[in-house]
Amino acid sequence: MSKTANPAQDRLPPPRHVAIVMDGNGRWAKKRFLPRFFGHKAGVDTLVKVVQACIDRDIEQLTVFAFSSENWKRPSDEVSGLMGLVLAAVSRYLAKMGAMGVRIRIVGDREAVSEKLRQAWDEAETATLDNTKLTLNVAFNYGGRWDIVQACRKAMAAGVPAAELTEARLSEFMALAHAPDPDLFIRTGGEVRISNFMLWQVAYTEFVFSDCLWPEFGESELDAAIAAFHARDRRFGGVKEAPSGA
Repeated sequence: MSKTANPAQDRLPPPRHVAIVMDGNGRWAKKRFLPRFFGHKAGVDTLVKVVQACIDRDIEQLTVFAFSSENWKRPSDEVSGLMGLVLAAVSRYLAKMGAMGVRIRIVGDREAVSEKLRQAWDEAETATLDNTKLTLNVAFNYGGRWDIVQACRKAMAAGVPAAELTEARLSEFMALAHAPDPDLFIRTGGEVRISNFMLWQVAYTEFVFSDCLWPEFGESELDAAIAAFHARDRRFGGVKEAPSGA
């Protein structure tokens, strides 16, 4: 499989860490006169394809927003269906993810989910612990504000003095402390907001908003987002020096 449809991109380093808000599953199903659950199911299939596409493009970390801490407000049958879908996805795709060299990590508040779901997550993380092709961070029952609060609580519990609580120190307690901050943030579905996702980590991330509904997202859309990333002038708050003689 070709790593990218754009030969010029092959000469540029890929984003090391890509974060995706996988939006539009429900609208995809509605367009087809199907229950929303079928959109979420199609979204899982799309995720597996995008994981492979990220591996092909040498992306190291992929973080996806699977279920926010606000999603509990959705209809109970949809929430229940999503929980069941997670269990089914682990059963169906765990071996495939392992064969692809994917390490799975779950980030979020595990207290509110069932013991059965926590056991499935533990199984997925343990079974893929030694894989190194790509780390797939699944943000489930996650919120950016929750992440900052829980990091502060952990820092306090660890006895970190207030005078020593720097940005770097607090980052050590974040749910994604094991990953570099995202280089590229993609949101599908046409909405232009980040919806409480990785608030701490996206301070200098490049944003790409796509009208494509998540189940329709594929390699060409990923390549377009990466091309947009490569076109950005990333200064991280500084100023780039002009070449001498310019």
